[in-house]
Amino acid sequence: MSVTIKDVAREAGVSVATVSRVLNGSANVSEASSKLVHETVQRLGYSPNFLGRNLRKRETNVILVIMPTSEHSLYGSIISGMQEYASTLGYDIISSAYNNVSANEIRQMNMLFNRTVDGAVLLGTSLSAEKLNEIARNYDIALCCEGVEGADVLTVAVDDEQAGYDAAKVLVGLGHKRIGLICVDSASVSSRKRENGYLRALADSGIEVKNEYIWRGTYEAHNGADAMEHFMSLDEKPTALFAVSDLLAVAACKKAQNMGLTVGKDISVMGFDNISMCEMFTPTLSTVSQPCRKMGEFVARKLIENFGTANKDKKFYHLGHDVIIRESTGKI
Repeated sequence: MSVTIKDVAREAGVSVATVSRVLNGSANVSEASSKLVHETVQRLGYSPNFLGRNLRKRETNVILVIMPTSEHSLYGSIISGMQEYASTLGYDIISSAYNNVSANEIRQMNMLFNRTVDGAVLLGTSLSAEKLNEIARNYDIALCCEGVEGADVLTVAVDDEQAGYDAAKVLVGLGHKRIGLICVDSASVSSRKRENGYLRALADSGIEVKNEYIWRGTYEAHNGADAMEHFMSLDEKPTALFAVSDLLAVAACKKAQNMGLTVGKDISVMGFDNISMCEMFTPTLSTVSQPCRKMGEFVARKLIENFGTANKDKKFYHLGHDVIIRESTGKI
């Protein structure tokens, strides 16, 4: 049978409360009693049930990160930033992916509901604003990288509309007037905002928006290839493309190359995210860079600050972005 705290107290000849105070590092215990308890713990091989104790205190020093997929390097960089900051305060990060299945996400949230973790950060979610607001009334949660319209929840992301605007304006600045868009036909708030930025940039530049220059699909890579095939079938082909994710942009580039086009000369391509693949692909991919590690550090800091306070910070924080020009974009 396992050794209990009562066994330690009886063997050491002290009260259970004294053993508890020693194990919790309380100063209200004499040096002699503290030494005796530690020696008894070691001799009996007692292992404190820290999880049970922490759950009673409603503290586990663990933060859960839930993401749509584990295959996106963007999320790994955000989690690294979270872990780097959280560890300085004694917190650990655990992560899980729900693979775009909402039932999986709800099941993973049970770790928050049963207090196995202190809080949760959602890197893209299938949950509605109404459901998120309901959860936020009783638990500490945050959104990162992808916001949800109508959600009164702590959120950290870039200004997606301004980033989309800046990306399209770079292409305009290179002399392009026929600019296609590869975006996502879903509930993705970030894709919709990046599309809005693209539309505003064209309007501000006096460029007509053509419906055939907008391709809507999913974030799956093949949609980038399908989009390129569509654009190259038009009588008046775009000379540049802006994709709302790097995976779509890379797939579009590969398709263009298979069609005998030189990316950066015959067709310019701009992505979004600045994943590691951007610099490894040939030609290197121009893109919008998100400060992933900084976002992770920032959301961890704000969420931890919310622990233990009734006055929760539920603001939407925008962090800065950069447009990085590489080989995949050139002058018309």
